Amino acid sequence: MQLSEMEIDLVRVLQKDARISHENLGKMLQVSTDEIEKAINKLEKENVLVKYSSIVDWSKVEGHEGVTAMIDVKVTPKRGVGFDEVAHRIYRYKEVKSVYLMSGAYDLSVTVEGRSMHEVATFVSEKLSTLDSVLSTTTHFQLKKYKHDGTIFGDHGEDRRIVVSP
Repeated sequence: MQLSEMEIDLVRVLQKDARISHENLGKMLQVSTDEIEKAINKLEKENVLVKYSSIVDWSKVEGHEGVTAMIDVKVTPKRGVGFDEVAHRIYRYKEVKSVYLMSGAYDLSVTVEGRSMHEVATFVSEKLSTLDSVLSTTTHFQLKKYKHDGTIFGDHGEDRRIVVSP
């Protein structure tokens, strides 16, 4: 699908902050609010704008920290469907947050969220590893989130280093 320059600019702005009002978007892009609304409706209808979401720092919510793991998966592709069939089977699990086809040593990168390391380990051993096409997995648990989708996490307090000058 071919997008106008205004539509591309609109998508870029919404990707950074989807809560900006239509009025402010119009001012930013120097078009009317009606043009913004028409463009957004078109982009949603064509699935260019797929979903609006929030970035949440769950480490700040007591009792809801959870565990995120990134799993490298080596699979045997199937004739006629390649990696698509096994990727489809994997992304249907509720624990799976994302699946990407990758270049390199592993074929798929799977992001999984659970309440504990044990829950993620159980998912890998009982669901993911048992799929016919899956040859091997390597699980990496996230220990701390510094930046996600362009958003920096953590304390951004004042720089307390002592200035040293010659």
